[in-house]
Amino acid sequence: MFLPHMNHLTLEQTFFSQVLPKTVKLFDDMMYELTSQARGLSSQNLEIQTTLRNILQTMVQLLGALTGCVQHICATQESIILENIQSLPSSVLHIIKSTFVHCKNSESVYSGCLHLVSDLLQALFKEAYSLQKQLMELLDMVCMDPLADDNDDILNMVIVIHSLLDICSVISSMDHAFHANTWKFIIKQSLKHQSIIKSQLKHKDIITSLCEDILFSFHSCLQLAEQMTQSDAQDNADYRLFQKTLKLCRFFANSLLHYAKEFLPFLSDSCCTFHQLYLQIHSKFPPSLYATRISKAHQEEIAGAFLVTLDPLISQLLTFQPFVQVVLDSKLDLPCELQFPQCLLLVVVMDKLPSQPKEVQTLWCTDSQVSETTTRISLLKAIFYSFEQCSGELSLPVHLQGLKSKGKAEVAVTLYQHVCVHLCTFITSFHPSLFAELDAALLNAVLSANMITSLLAMDAWCFLARYGTAELCAHHVTIVAHLIKSCPGECYQLINLSILLKRLFFFMAPPHQLEFIQKFSPKEAENLPLWQHISFQALPPELREQTVHEVTTVGTAECRKWLSRSRTLGELESLNTVLSALLAICNSAGEALDTGKQTAIMEVVSQLWAFLNIKQVADQPYVQQTFSLLLPLLGFFIQTLDPKLILQAVTLQTSLLKLELPDYVRLAMLDFVSSLGKLFIPEAIQDRILPNLSCMFALLLADRSWLLEQHTLEAFTQFAEGTNHEEIVPQCLSSEETKNKVVSFLEKTGFVDETEAAKVERVKQEKGIFWEPFANVTVEEAKRSSLQPYAKRARQEFPWEEEYRSALHTIAGALEATESLLQKGPAPAWLLMEMEALQERMDKLKRYIHTLG
Repeated sequence: MFLPHMNHLTLEQTFFSQVLPKTVKLFDDMMYELTSQARGLSSQNLEIQTTLRNILQTMVQLLGALTGCVQHICATQESIILENIQSLPSSVLHIIKSTFVHCKNSESVYSGCLHLVSDLLQALFKEAYSLQKQLMELLDMVCMDPLADDNDDILNMVIVIHSLLDICSVISSMDHAFHANTWKFIIKQSLKHQSIIKSQLKHKDIITSLCEDILFSFHSCLQLAEQMTQSDAQDNADYRLFQKTLKLCRFFANSLLHYAKEFLPFLSDSCCTFHQLYLQIHSKFPPSLYATRISKAHQEEIAGAFLVTLDPLISQLLTFQPFVQVVLDSKLDLPCELQFPQCLLLVVVMDKLPSQPKEVQTLWCTDSQVSETTTRISLLKAIFYSFEQCSGELSLPVHLQGLKSKGKAEVAVTLYQHVCVHLCTFITSFHPSLFAELDAALLNAVLSANMITSLLAMDAWCFLARYGTAELCAHHVTIVAHLIKSCPGECYQLINLSILLKRLFFFMAPPHQLEFIQKFSPKEAENLPLWQHISFQALPPELREQTVHEVTTVGTAECRKWLSRSRTLGELESLNTVLSALLAICNSAGEALDTGKQTAIMEVVSQLWAFLNIKQVADQPYVQQTFSLLLPLLGFFIQTLDPKLILQAVTLQTSLLKLELPDYVRLAMLDFVSSLGKLFIPEAIQDRILPNLSCMFALLLADRSWLLEQHTLEAFTQFAEGTNHEEIVPQCLSSEETKNKVVSFLEKTGFVDETEAAKVERVKQEKGIFWEPFANVTVEEAKRSSLQPYAKRARQEFPWEEEYRSALHTIAGALEATESLLQKGPAPAWLLMEMEALQERMDKLKRYIHTLG
C-alpha cells in the first residue's frame, strides 16, 4: 500500500532495509512456533488446530504481500540496479527456502494429522512458488556494469545465485518443472553476469549440485525403465513419466555442458566430480555388470537422448590439464564397478585425440611427475591397466556397440574387440614424436603377468607391424630377439616375448628374414634359444629348408656332445633348449626334414630316452622338462618308432602318472598317448602296451584338474575314434563317474543350467574376489611390481661346511707339493697312472654333486 507513494531510488534506505529484516524475523518466529506446536496437533485438540491454521494463514498473507512488493518494482522499472533493492532478494529467498523446507518435511512435522492443515500448506507452497517466480523475473531485469568494481553488488548477486542453488536442493523431489526452471535461471544469471562474478562464484558447489541432480534424474529414469521391463502390461502413464524424466536428464546435462564451456578455467577442483559423473552413469547402464536390467528399446532411447550429451562434455575437458591429471592419476583407486566405465572413458579419449593438436596428444600420452606426491601415467599405460581390471566383463563377455562397416549391418563386439580395434585405430594416427611412448607402453603390457593384457598388446603390436614399414617390423623383431636372448631364465616375460617374436616373424619381408638369419645364425648353438621360439613356416621355402637343415645339424650335434660328456643335470638346461628347437622344426616344418635328418633326430631322442628313470623325472624339474620335450618328439615319429621304445615310453609313463607331477608334464604325456591312436601296435607287445594304455587314460580321466580333464576328454575322444584297438576303449572307463563324464562330454550335456542374470551375478562375485587382494594397489605400484625381481634366496647353511673346506684345502696342498716335486726332478713311472685314477674319482664326485642338486 505504501510502495506506490515512495521514490524507487530510495526504497532500500527508507523501506526495505527497515522492514525486511523484521519481516524475516517475524516469519522465522512463526515457523518456529508452527514446528513446535505441530507435535500436539490432533483432531480433538481444536485450540492447537486453530492456532496452527491462523499461523499458516498469516504466512500465506505475508508471502502474498512480498509478491506484491516484487510485482510493483517489476511493473514500475524497466531496468533495476541491485543496490537500490539490496535487502529484498536475500530476505525473500530466505523466506522461500524456509517455506519449501517446511512443506517438504510436512509429513514428519505433522505426523498423522497432515490432512488437518494440508489445504493451507498447499496455499503456502503456491504463494512461495509465485513469489520465487516473480523474484526471478525481477532479478532478470537487474543490470550490472561490466566495468564496475562495486564489491557489494557483486557479492549480493553471488549470494542470490547460491541461495537459489540451496532452494534447488530442497525442491528437487517436489516439483520437477519448477526445479528445472530454477536451474535454468541460475545458469542464465551466471552467464549474464559472467565477466563480473566469475571469480566470486563457488563453481564447485554449482557443478556438484548439478551433477547430483543429473545422477538422481538418471537413476529415476532407470528405475522407471526397469519397472516397465518387468511389467507385462504397457502403462502409458509410466512411459510418459519415463520420457519426462529422460527429458529432465538431458536438460541437466546440457546445462552442465553450457556452464562448463563458459567457466572451464575455474573448474580445476571440479574435475574429480566430472570424472565420477561419467563413471557412475556408465556403471549403471548396460552393458556394465552392475547395470539396471532394462529393455533394448529403453537403452537406445536413453543413449540417444541423454548419454550423447556426455560426449561433447569429454571433448571440452580434453584440453584441460586438471582433468587429464584426475583421469590418469597413478594413485587412482576405483572400486570394481567403476573399472569398466574407466576403460570406456579412456577409449573415448583415445578416439578424440587424433583431431587434437600435438600439445594435447603429448599431454595425454606422456608420463609426468606433477608434484612430489602426484604422478600422471600415460593414456596407453592407463588403458592397459584399466583393461586388466575388467576380468569379469572380459570373461562373461559383455558386448558393446560395434563399428559400422560399408554395406554391412552393425554387430555387437566384445570388450576385447572394442578396445583392440580402437587401440589399433589410434596407433594409425599416433604422432611420430610420441613413438617412444607407444613402444614403451606396448612392451610394458607385453611383459605383463596378466595374460589377456599381454595378448591385447601383442595384437596391437602385430597391427603396427602390418601397418608400419617393413623396416620398422624388422627393427622390432631384432629388439624382441635381443630381449629374449638377455632373459636370465624361464619366466612369464620370456614366454610372452617368445609368442610375440613368433607372430611378428610372419610379417617380416623375406630380405629382412635373410638378414635376421645372418645376424642370429642357426649354425651357432648360442642362437638356438631364439630359434626354439620361431615358426619355420614363416620362412619362404628355400630359406626354410636351409634353416631347418642348419638347426637340425647343430641341434643333433649338441645332443651328441651332451651324450658324450659327463651328462650332468646342470647341463640339462642347454640340452632342453636344443630339444625345444628340434621340436619347433617338427611342429612347423616337419615336411622339410629329409630322411637323414629324421633319422638323426630319432637316434639322439632314443639315446636320451635311455637315460631317464622314474626317480629323476619325479624329483628333478630340469629332467621333467626334458621328459616333456622328448615325448612330443617321440609322438612326431610314432609311425617309424621302434616298438620296444614305445613299450618303454608307455611303461615309464604309467608309473609316473601315479605320482604328483606338474600339469605341463601330464599334458605332454596325454599328447603322446593320444598319438598312439593312429598306430597299429604289433601283436608281440599288445599284451604289455594295451593294459598300460587303458590304465593311463583311466588315471588321466580321473584327474581333478579342470584343465587336464578337458584336454583328456578331447584326447580320449580322438583316440577312441582313430584307434584300431577298440577293445581297450571300455577298459579306460574304470568307474561309473568317469563313464558319465565321457558320455556327457560326447553328448554336450551336463552343463550347469545358468540364467543370464545368475551368470552376471557369479562373475561379479568372482571379480570381487580377484580384485580384493589388489584393491589398495595403485597403478604405479602395479606397474613397478609387474617387473620386480624376486628377493634373493637366503644363503643355505651346510652343517659340514668347515670340514669340506678343510678337506679341500688338504687336496690343494697335496697338489702344490706334487707340482713342487715335479720341478725338482723326473717323476716315477707309476705317478701318471695314479693321477688318472684320482681324476676318475674327481669326475665321479662331480657327477654325484650334480645329482644332489
